[in-house]
Amino acid sequence: MNKNSIIFSITLTFIITFTIIVFSFLTLYISNEKREEHLIAKSNHDMTRIFMREYRINGDSKELKELLEFMNFSLIRDSSLQYEILKSKNTKHLQQRHRPRFRLFVEELELNGKNYVYIKTPIESLMLANENDFNGNKNIIIFIFILILVFFTFLYISIINKLKPLSTLKNEVQKLADEDYDISCSSDKKDEISQLANEFDKTAKKLKSLRDSRDIFIRNIMHELKTPITKGRFLTELPKSEENNLKMQKVFLRLESLISEFASIEELISTKKTLSKKAYYLDDVLDEACDLLMCDEDELIKEFENIKIDVDFKLFSIAVKNLVDNGIKYSNDRKVYIKVKDKKIVFENTGNPLKYKIDKYYEPFFKADDVKSNQSFGLGLYIVKHILDAHSMGLEYVYEDGKNIFSIVI
Repeated sequence: MNKNSIIFSITLTFIITFTIIVFSFLTLYISNEKREEHLIAKSNHDMTRIFMREYRINGDSKELKELLEFMNFSLIRDSSLQYEILKSKNTKHLQQRHRPRFRLFVEELELNGKNYVYIKTPIESLMLANENDFNGNKNIIIFIFILILVFFTFLYISIINKLKPLSTLKNEVQKLADEDYDISCSSDKKDEISQLANEFDKTAKKLKSLRDSRDIFIRNIMHELKTPITKGRFLTELPKSEENNLKMQKVFLRLESLISEFASIEELISTKKTLSKKAYYLDDVLDEACDLLMCDEDELIKEFENIKIDVDFKLFSIAVKNLVDNGIKYSNDRKVYIKVKDKKIVFENTGNPLKYKIDKYYEPFFKADDVKSNQSFGLGLYIVKHILDAHSMGLEYVYEDGKNIFSIVI
């Protein structure tokens, strides 16, 4: 354990404190033991003196029995029981006293936590059993010690558990320094350290989101710029003419619009920008999507009555563009049919069904293992989902009658 760590300091403090408490209780316990021994010895001595005086005068009288009972003593006359107590290997012989004047031999005994006084006279042997309980304070001391021990143990474990997120947080900070954003240090606790860990976890996830958005931004640029650049290179090889110049201008306009599109996507994914929503005709949105895609008019078949939709024109056009692009790319006839049904904008194309569940295609850079998907970076539906989520709209997919059907729930 690191000697400079907080956990080490707290552990050392607890060890020292616990040692002091144990030492204090041991001192108290030993002191109490000596006190109890003194009380037992005094009680036995006093009772023996009183008993013998009364016994010599009045014998085993009723008054003597009442006195013994009052003093919590009992008289053992049974010689066999006396012998058993005297000769038991567990008997402790505490103190012996000879009183020549009265020709008495007195011995104090302890067996199984019980105290006895053995009295031998020239005539007979007697034994007194001390019924007084002198262990009350001892039991209280032991109980209090166990209670404090349990409390300190619980307190120590509780504090260490509260500090554990610090160790995890330190390791995660080191990972973050190495640009490893796969961090998980969240906690459901409410203390300050857990709250700090939760805030750091949120920050790491935001940084990961920013990094992912940058990756998406760069890969999307690489993918989307291919088409206009290819067309531009082709146009440079054609003879100069007004028509080719116009086409070249369109290529540059397309490049400019792509840069603007990428910026909007990056801003949406990384910062959850506020949408600028207004009512637009669906036909205008589709025209914008076709311009972005630079697709031919006969590739898009409109089968709907024009409606108005409340959207962010630029972003929603990007989402529609990606759906149209997928429809053309993966159709058998390079045609996409646009319909409006039950508050849904439907995109249909003939072709093979998706090989995986639709949720898989919402993941960035996910590509199915078919040949056509190698033309893609696997970002189309990921971007569509983000844009529709920002609009509080849904995306549904079904495959019916040989057709892939994507529906935007408006």
